Amino acid sequence: MSTRIPNDTECVDLLYRAGCKRRVIVHCCTVRAVAEEIAKGISNADVQLVIAGALLHDIGRSVDHSILHASIGADIVKGYGLPNAVVEIVRKHTGAGLDKEDVRELQLPPGDYMPKTLEEKIVAHADNLVSDNKVVTHRHSVEKLRNKGADRGADRIEALHWELSKLYGMDLDVMVDILGEYPKLKCID
Repeated sequence: MSTRIPNDTECVDLLYRAGCKRRVIVHCCTVRAVAEEIAKGISNADVQLVIAGALLHDIGRSVDHSILHASIGADIVKGYGLPNAVVEIVRKHTGAGLDKEDVRELQLPPGDYMPKTLEEKIVAHADNLVSDNKVVTHRHSVEKLRNKGADRGADRIEALHWELSKLYGMDLDVMVDILGEYPKLKCID
């Protein structure tokens, strides 16, 4: 296993190599833009780790589009020999994490799916602030989960939103204003 964090080009190459469709890659690049902006505003965040994790967070969608994509993606990233910190970002990026009850209900492989490090939390929440390739407010993800009856998950997104907003110094819903709904993407033409 390497300790070197892959750069943008290497991450996008890995997404293509895994078989991700362009739509997934554009989504990952949009999440990258949001995650980088958040990480740059939080002094102790590892920006390069956040960028790599954001770009690779949905690599499992090359195989499966269900909730299993995070676990599958973590295995793919691990198979590429990437650092464990990147593997864990991919595994823990769903919503604001999945607790033991979620893991049991969703019949996921045993494991820890709750983001704990700052970088895991930033990528998970950046994904909550992107719908397809559009930057949205956190209310979009919260309401989506509430409409599905997933109140525990919605509550976790709310809590993560305010935790990271406090560290960033303002409500992260400002990402829509800072980046625009469709930000210029650095990692894809």
